[in-house]
Parts: sequence; C-alpha cells; structure tokens
Amino acid sequence: MSDMRVLIVDDEQPAADRLARLIDELPTVEVSAIVMQAEQVVDRCRELVPDVVLLDVEMPGLDGIELASELRRLNPRPAVIFVTAFEQYAVDAFELAAVDYLVKPVRAARLGRALERARNRPIGPGTTLRTRLGDRVLSIPVVDIRALVAEDKYTVVHFDKGEALVDDSLVSLEQRFNRQFIRIHRKALVARRYLRGLFRDEQGQERVELDGSDCQPPVSRRNLSLVRQVLNGRELGENP
Repeated sequence: MSDMRVLIVDDEQPAADRLARLIDELPTVEVSAIVMQAEQVVDRCRELVPDVVLLDVEMPGLDGIELASELRRLNPRPAVIFVTAFEQYAVDAFELAAVDYLVKPVRAARLGRALERARNRPIGPGTTLRTRLGDRVLSIPVVDIRALVAEDKYTVVHFDKGEALVDDSLVSLEQRFNRQFIRIHRKALVARRYLRGLFRDEQGQERVELDGSDCQPPVSRRNLSLVRQVLNGRELGENP
C-alpha cells in the first residue's frame, strides 16, 4: 500500500513518463496524475491532495517558480520538488521552501532520496483540518490534534479545545499525516507527540493515555507492539 502520492508537472510527455516509471519502482509511492498544463495544477492538487508535487520550472504560461508560490497557499500544502534541466533557479526554489531541486536527467537513487526527504519533513505549523460548525468553518491545527477516531462515516477529531467531526476518512488522514500519527486500532490514530502511556481497563482492554486529552482509545493486539515501540523510543529520547 502506498503512503505517498505524487503529482508530476511537466509539459514534456517523455520527461513526465520517465519520472512516472522511476516512481513505479518505489513500493510505497504512487503517481496520482501527470499534469502538462501549469494552469491546471492548483485545481488538480485540490482534487487529488498529493503529498508531493514534482515540478518543472520552464513551462508555457505560468512558470514553475510562480506555480510553487501558488501551491504554498493550499491546505494541506504539498511538498514541492523541482525537476528541471536548468540549474540557475535553485536559489529561487529554496526561497519558496522547496524540499529539493533535481537536475535532469534524474537518477532513480537521487529521486528516491528527494522523496524520502519530503516524507520526513516536519509538519508545518499552519497545516490544518477544516470542518463546519453551523455556518462557520473551523480550522484545527494538526499540531493540536491528539487523536482521530472513526465514527460511522465521519472521523472525530480530538484536539486541545475539544472535539469536532470531519468528513475525511481515517485512511486518507493516515496517508496524509503518517509521520505524525500512528494507527493503534482499525478505528483510531493517535499523535506520536502526545502519546504518554499504556494501560489496561477493567475489562482487560489495552488503552493509551494522551497528554492534554481525556480521550483513551483502545489498542488492538495487532498494533500493541508498535505502541510499545513508540513509547520505548520516547523513553530513550527519540523524537518521533
């Protein structure tokens, strides 16, 4: 199962196809789409919510640098990796917080390292989940979320100020935020940074304790060892 979705943006079909073939060799990465017209990229990102955009620089109409600036306004904001035949735009690219800058022809190993860097990037403080409360839209900072629990066709978001419902499925949220959350049960994800303990309730069910929340989701047998590993890692001073 892939945990990273990539949108390829290049006006040259052979170059885009080559990138797609390289990505096909990576077991946990998939190509969401290939877009050849820069004007379509923002809408396609809103539709497909890719984790990474592989972006050419010189294209007809809107160029890659301008487009990267537009992508920074999206929520969630995809990581941007420039893939271009020109070296002279690197400074501009990194000023726009590009994850990496690759010069064509791209080697498979180099692309793999760039995608791994995108996977490991820290979550931005402005990344939010959006939901409606009556007539207003509520934006919940992901860094404040303690747990995500599936309930019927919705997901309950437990955060520092209470609870809210979002339409996103637990699977889609896990794919988007797999570095920040771990699955502890088929119906629950919890934030690594707030995971503080493990206990057994009166019925013998293992549950987690989370900083700043009364939410104590159950842990399945299948995921119990992972929870213990994360807790042990925290005790050893690792920063998940």
